Amino acid sequence: MSGTVDRQGGNRMMPGRAFIFPVAVLAIYAVLFFYAPDETLSALKGSGTVLSAMLVPLSLIFILMLLINLFIKPAKVAQFLGRKFGVWETLLSATAGVISTGPIYAWYPLLKDLREKGAGNYVISIFLYNRSIKPFLLPIMVSYFGWIYVVTLLVLTFFASIIIGSFMEIVIPESE
Repeated sequence: MSGTVDRQGGNRMMPGRAFIFPVAVLAIYAVLFFYAPDETLSALKGSGTVLSAMLVPLSLIFILMLLINLFIKPAKVAQFLGRKFGVWETLLSATAGVISTGPIYAWYPLLKDLREKGAGNYVISIFLYNRSIKPFLLPIMVSYFGWIYVVTLLVLTFFASIIIGSFMEIVIPESE
């Protein structure tokens, strides 16, 4: 096992482990520089170009993640997911899915608890489906695909989540 496990069952990274990948990439560049210096410099310049193009979107991502983590807590989101069908419940569960952060497996116990307390498969499915929409990734998506593509994808994802939620409510009995 490469990391230690905390009390909640999550993995904690060993100190310094976060630097393994960047150091490995730099080592590969260094080795390749001795074999093909011109191609290596060209590849390094290309990497620099991509990185510089992503600095503004990445900065926005970090700022949005900071704000979301500061002001929106999973327990607060959970209190709004305990409802059934309706426009308000649909919008709340979709919004909660969009703004939820952290690994998905961290949300499973909370969603199970909500389900046991009366939350329907509809709102839980909508929540899970809309987790694929991440506001902090939107600037990068727009920079790669453009506004029209991103807005169309988001609208279709939202409506697809309603369809999936409806099917889940029909197909999976509440007692399961």
